[in-house]
Amino acid sequence: MDEHHWINSTEPFATAAAATTTTTTKPLLPFSRLLISGGAAVLVASETCRRGRLLLLCPSASTASPAFCEAFEMEKGKDSRNTFISTLGNFARKCLFGILSVGPIPDHIAFIMDGNRRYAKRRDLEKEAGHKLGFAALMSILRYCYELNVKYVTIYAFSIDNFKRCPEEVKSLMELIREKIEGLIREESIVNQYGIRVHFIGDLELLDEPVRLSAERVMAATAGNTRSVLSVCIAYTSTNEIVNAVHLACEEKWDEFRILDSCGGAYGLTRYVGNGENGENFIGLEDIERHMYMKVAPAPDIVIRTSGETRLSNFLLWQSGHSLLYSPSALWPEIGLRHLVCAILNFQRDRSYMEKKKKIL
Repeated sequence: MDEHHWINSTEPFATAAAATTTTTTKPLLPFSRLLISGGAAVLVASETCRRGRLLLLCPSASTASPAFCEAFEMEKGKDSRNTFISTLGNFARKCLFGILSVGPIPDHIAFIMDGNRRYAKRRDLEKEAGHKLGFAALMSILRYCYELNVKYVTIYAFSIDNFKRCPEEVKSLMELIREKIEGLIREESIVNQYGIRVHFIGDLELLDEPVRLSAERVMAATAGNTRSVLSVCIAYTSTNEIVNAVHLACEEKWDEFRILDSCGGAYGLTRYVGNGENGENFIGLEDIERHMYMKVAPAPDIVIRTSGETRLSNFLLWQSGHSLLYSPSALWPEIGLRHLVCAILNFQRDRSYMEKKKKIL
């Protein structure tokens, strides 16, 4: 019986095909697998490949050994079962979302993605593996949110305080963030599927240049998308956002003083500083909010923090005064559809109370 084995690859198929008699110019999609036996190879589409298709790349039936054909048929059967389960799951999810949509759907959901490192530690994985699994969980949650027609989603990706972690972990995180940012503008990405405009929120000057440039490219590439908005808080803390907004509001007022002063001598400065009865002369709430990083989205309806913690950790302190805080015990890589559904049901139950409270205040 001929031996056959799997090759996992992210390289173009022509590279992996060097081990076989087959050549092709088609790229091997990320995380696809090659089943190789003698001179025959089958590219088996994984869950990341489009439409889960199987591609037979045998030059002829004579090159495929019985063992190879048996392995191929087994994999084909697995793919059929996976396709059926996936289709059934999608149908059930649409039915569930249809029921949820009878009630009010939150306009804006914010996520504090807590627990990647603890998840990795519990399973004896490297920290980097925990962060990668966390990203996979994020993609699923984003898909659920946009299928539910949640207009705005905000994620707390990297706090300014995270720069205090060990340099090796920070470097690894920055490389992972850059890699995932670049992936957002690929043709098959979730951003293009759902027409998402991406904003990177925070003090971007603190980021490594490759990460910052990647973020700027994604913001420019998605600027025309209008269906949904994804705000990625990176190099962000709420106190930094507030201080920056107050600073810019003060600069704006001083610019007004200087213009009036240049037109009428000291009259402008005296009028603005000396007349304490005119409230328009002072910095107000609107002046500060106009310069907030998060001016691109309304206040969140729900803030979800995984791992059971009820702290905001310096995230959206200004905006979350009337938000529902939901804290499932699951770590971030464990978050799933049931947690999102529970959060929305809690929101629908408490919405009338929260609306009354807003009016009173």
